[in-house]
Amino acid sequence: MPDRETIALLGTGTMGTGMGRNLLAAGFPVRAWNRTFARAAPLAEAGATVVESPAAAVTGASVVLTMLRHGSALDAAMNGPDGALPVLGEGCLWVQSSTIGVDDTQRFAGLARDHGVEFVDAPVLGSKVPAERGELTILASGPESDQARCEPIFDAIGSRTIWAGEAGEGTRLKLVANTWVNGVAGVLAETIALARGLEIDPELFLHTIDGGPLGLPYARMKGELMIQRKYPTSFAAALAGKDVRLAREAAAANGVDLPLSGALANLYREAVERGLGDEDNSVIHEIIAPRD
Repeated sequence: MPDRETIALLGTGTMGTGMGRNLLAAGFPVRAWNRTFARAAPLAEAGATVVESPAAAVTGASVVLTMLRHGSALDAAMNGPDGALPVLGEGCLWVQSSTIGVDDTQRFAGLARDHGVEFVDAPVLGSKVPAERGELTILASGPESDQARCEPIFDAIGSRTIWAGEAGEGTRLKLVANTWVNGVAGVLAETIALARGLEIDPELFLHTIDGGPLGLPYARMKGELMIQRKYPTSFAAALAGKDVRLAREAAAANGVDLPLSGALANLYREAVERGLGDEDNSVIHEIIAPRD
């Protein structure tokens, strides 16, 4: 195996932990940091060096991979006290995989340039299980000169990489793809609610679309959770709501109206208000399901 660059992994939550394990399995030395220190412990057991600050994580690393919840968390990790960005040396590579929206992506790309750091915008499609299995789809964008350097990293964490163009294109593509995914989840929640209301077994509906042009593995996966009314988290409702908001902000800035996403935003907002934000995004079924 060729020599691997040392990677500083900032963010070891649901997605980051799986990504970190796969990087370690591929032979990359990993220096991991998470705001809640205990959540990085599983990676220490897998062979990562777990440290207490972003600055400590990037010390000695030539690549930083960020997978944090939102733009403000990323800003704190990169620019706050003991932040990573001032410590990164010129020529270091920043692979930014958090879903943070168009404006923040442009801002961080500019900060990277100011510090002489290579910046690749690389959000991912997939949730907990694909992250654990190394089956994410990476929506990468950035300089062509960085593609070869990124290839072994993306091969470790994903099964498919799409290069979309200049930095920022990956984020825009992610917002488009997320709008599709969240739309499917919303329509599915409503469809299963209707089946219950009409006293049709929701499982019969899923069976009806299975295997045909109307069926989706995603619909089967999320539909089973809605039928069971149990929502172990693969992707949290609060994060899905954030993604809907980011898509709506980008749409508004470009003169596009997203009325269906507006309805989805309300569903996710109510889920969070009911204390369900950490449940799986399929929990929005509870907001519209017929009352027992």
